[in-house]
Amino acid sequence: MKKLFLIVTTMFVIGTTTAQIDSTLLRRTAKDTTKTMMNMDAVYNRPFLSFTKIPVALGGYVEANWQHLGTNGITEGHQFQMRRMTLFVSSSLYKNIKFLSEIEFEDGTKEISLEFAAVDMTLHPMFNLRGGVIMNPIGAFNQNHDGPKWEFIDRPVSATQMLPATWSNVGFGVYGKKYSKNWLMAYELYLTNGFDDKIIDNNIGRTNLPAAKQNRERFEESFNGVPLLTAKAAIRNNKIAEIGLSYMGGVYNKFEDDGVKLDKQRRVDVVAIDMNTTIPGSKTAVTAEWAWVHVDVPATYTEQYASKQQGGFIDIVQPVYKKPLFGFDRSVINVACRLEYVDWNLGKFKSTGSDIGDYYAAVVPAISWRPTPQTVIRVNYRYSGTVDVLNNPLIKTAGFQAGFSSYF
Repeated sequence: MKKLFLIVTTMFVIGTTTAQIDSTLLRRTAKDTTKTMMNMDAVYNRPFLSFTKIPVALGGYVEANWQHLGTNGITEGHQFQMRRMTLFVSSSLYKNIKFLSEIEFEDGTKEISLEFAAVDMTLHPMFNLRGGVIMNPIGAFNQNHDGPKWEFIDRPVSATQMLPATWSNVGFGVYGKKYSKNWLMAYELYLTNGFDDKIIDNNIGRTNLPAAKQNRERFEESFNGVPLLTAKAAIRNNKIAEIGLSYMGGVYNKFEDDGVKLDKQRRVDVVAIDMNTTIPGSKTAVTAEWAWVHVDVPATYTEQYASKQQGGFIDIVQPVYKKPLFGFDRSVINVACRLEYVDWNLGKFKSTGSDIGDYYAAVVPAISWRPTPQTVIRVNYRYSGTVDVLNNPLIKTAGFQAGFSSYF
C-alpha cells in the first residue's frame, strides 16, 4: 500500500504540474502506432508528451473491457475488467544516450510491475549498448505488446501461457540495424538473469514458463548464477514482409548451493519465428508467431510435466472503411480474425503409447473502430476448446468481449 500511495502521489504531482505549464511548452508526438516498423523498434514506437525545455517525455496507455463468456454452458455472467494501465517515462540524457521506463498496473492494482527500465547508448547503427531491465526479444509479441496496437482484447495464449508475455530481466547487451534501400537487417543479443525451477515446480500442474514471473528477486539476483542468453535476428523488405528468428536459453534449476552439487544443470531452450506483412492493394495486415519450448524435466516428474511444447497464433486484419466518421478525420474500421493453438505437452504416454493431451485451440473474429491510430474500440467473439492431459472430452468456451485501448 505504501508503494501504491507513493506511485499515485507521484502521478498526481506530475499531472498537476503538467496542467500548470504553458501549453506552448508542450509537444505531443502524433505518432501512428499502427504503422508497420520492425518489432525491435516497438519499445520507442509510442506517442509521448514532451516538454520543450525539459529533457523528459511522458506517455502510456490504458485498456478496459466487458465480457460474457461461458464454459460448457456455465457462465459467470457479465464481467467488467480494468485490464491494465501502463506509464512510460523517457529521457534524452545526451544526443547519443537515452533512457526509457515502462511501469504496468494490471487488473486495477492487483499487480504492479516494472517491465522496462534501460539506458541505450548509440555508438554505431550496427552496434549500440543497452543495459538495465530489458524485455527479452523472444518472438515478436513480447516486445510489441501494447494494447492499442492490436484488434483483439485478449493477448495470444501462446504468448501469455506458454511463453511469458512481457518477460523482462536485469542484464545488458547489444543491438543494431542496417538499411539498404528497401531492406532492413537487425539483431539483438542480451545476457540477463534467467528462469527458476518454478517452471516445473508450480501449482499449475504442467510445465509453465510464465510461472517464473512470480520470482521478483530476479531483478536483484540470479537464481543459479548462470546467465540467460536471448538472441534475435530479423530482416525486412518494406514491400514484402519482416521475418524474425529468435532464441532464448539457459539453466533454470539450482544445481549447486554453497559448493555442494544438488543436481545436474538443467536447461530451458526456446526458439521462435515471427512474421508480419501488409498485402499491397488490399492493405490486409498479417501477423504470425510460432514457438517451440524444450525443458530438461527430471525423470522423477510425472508425464504431465512436458519436456516439449509448441504454439503460436496468426492475426489477419482487413480495413473495410477509411473515411471521416463522427468528426474523426483518420477513422478506420477493421474486420479481423485470430487463429491460435498451443500444445502444452508434445509426446506420448510411456505406459500406453497414446498421445498426451493438454492442448488448446481458438478462433476469434473481431471488428474494431479506430477513431485515431492511437485509440481502438473493439468487439470480439471468442470460441475456444481445451483438451486435458488425459484426452477427456473437449471443454468449450465461447462468448463476447467488448472494450477499448488507447494511448494517452
